[in-house]
Amino acid sequence: MTCDALRRPLVIVAADRIDRHGHAAHAVLHGYVRAASECAGVMTLGLPAEAGAFDADSLIDSIDGVLLTGSPSNVSPACYGAPAAPDEMLLDLARDAAVLPLVRRVVAAGVPILGVCRGFQEMNVAFGGTLDPAVHTRSGRLDHREGDHARPIERWYDDSHDIDIAPGGVLAGLVGEQRVPVNSLHHQGIDRLGQGLRVEATAPDGLVEAFSVACAPAFALAVQFHPEMRIHDCPLAQAIFTAFGTACRKRLLHRLRAVEPAAALA
Repeated sequence: MTCDALRRPLVIVAADRIDRHGHAAHAVLHGYVRAASECAGVMTLGLPAEAGAFDADSLIDSIDGVLLTGSPSNVSPACYGAPAAPDEMLLDLARDAAVLPLVRRVVAAGVPILGVCRGFQEMNVAFGGTLDPAVHTRSGRLDHREGDHARPIERWYDDSHDIDIAPGGVLAGLVGEQRVPVNSLHHQGIDRLGQGLRVEATAPDGLVEAFSVACAPAFALAVQFHPEMRIHDCPLAQAIFTAFGTACRKRLLHRLRAVEPAAALA
């Protein structure tokens, strides 16, 4: 086995801006770190929710994948030209400013990307799509929210509805079934799908639950559900993170081979 085969791909994980005892802090939920490490087999580093804390070109040259996490916060309606958010909507403007300008550059550069829940919504907005801020209030829609908060947190991530997987897409290539159950913990959902995005799965009410970037040079998938919390018992969740890890390893090998000629001349 070569040294290159032993190296783990480097994946940045989008952090939230939170308050920590009166101090601004950057936080990543452990479920994403665990799924990326144990199932995708990658090494993770947090991406600060601060646009000025990193240079996009330097970052893209140095990484093998991007994981856009779910979050209690929502993408600000201002980012997709909608009316101002109601006061009760939790926003994270610092994360919006850090992540949204990065998404299309990452995809164009061939860096694998996986978006989950808020990350799914960020990818849609980055490609020109819009969001419905309150899906549960729309006639004919399911209530996609997490339900009773008194339940143990693990129960929040139980399966709650099926998704229908579109034939011939990324998800169809990962599982052998056309309909599978998933969990659901979101208030917002896609209103208008972004340009160049391909629907990968829908809920029974027609809401988009997964999409891919149609012409992306590498893995570029986004899901509205939460596979990171079900890697222990859900084949679809396992398949998503395994495929993401495989794509990240391909990116790592490409990066290493690109620097070999320069190293030989040094």
